[in-house]
Amino acid sequence: MTMRDESVDPEDLTRRTMLRGAALAGGGVLLGGATALGGATRSAHAAAEPHVHTRANWGARRPRRRARVLGSGPDHIVVHHTATANTSDTSTSHAAALSRSIQRYHMDTNGWDDIGQQLTISRGGHVMEGRNTSLAAIRAANHTVGAHTAYHNSHTIGIENEGTYSSATPPEALMASLAETCAWLCAVYNLDPSSAIVGHRDYNATSCPGDRLYAMLPELRSETRTRMRAQLVDEDLLDGSEVPEEHRPSYPERPMDERRTEHFHGPALGEHGGGS
Repeated sequence: MTMRDESVDPEDLTRRTMLRGAALAGGGVLLGGATALGGATRSAHAAAEPHVHTRANWGARRPRRRARVLGSGPDHIVVHHTATANTSDTSTSHAAALSRSIQRYHMDTNGWDDIGQQLTISRGGHVMEGRNTSLAAIRAANHTVGAHTAYHNSHTIGIENEGTYSSATPPEALMASLAETCAWLCAVYNLDPSSAIVGHRDYNATSCPGDRLYAMLPELRSETRTRMRAQLVDEDLLDGSEVPEEHRPSYPERPMDERRTEHFHGPALGEHGGGS
């Protein structure tokens, strides 16, 4: 599919301080409930950035085309699972190999221009840049259009989480990094975690991100807000009423017999803001 080059030149704001996180309970269940810190606040664009391994770090292939970059940010964060094995390998080298594997599948099997999602988190908690230009676009509060949620790619940013979570619980390291990453994205894009963080199944007919991870999204939203408060991020967040109706989740029925294959997590492309 031909993609128009609507890229912008993002300003690199270079925010490399790590987020301070609240503790995680055993078994991957997130803790919430911290109170807001009074007094000073800081701009969302000064939000601390987690350590993200760049495409060069994990050895990404050159994309067929430069991704389309929009001059405004997404209004939802879509949580996926990769539908791969729940490996015990938590190394950075494994995380890099996972990203290469997903990119190879997306480009060579699906015929896409590049890897579909903007970010990938391994079971070891390593955060990897996905589609080309994604990291620079986030830093500039812009949006790289991906290929991860059918009919909603133009206004959503996708995070693929390594593993299959139909019944298994995601590891603590993964959930900690996911909360940290969501706090960063919500701050940069001025999003309210309670409404902005959704699962793939909220938009498309799919089981993704798996029953267990999907059930943990309320805790993820709470933990994300707690981390934002701990960083004294300005809480003048977008109200759900400001999001266009067509951008909001429609909660379709999940398929009873969904295709099962490695790297498949439901519909990823659609005519409205799709792109490959």
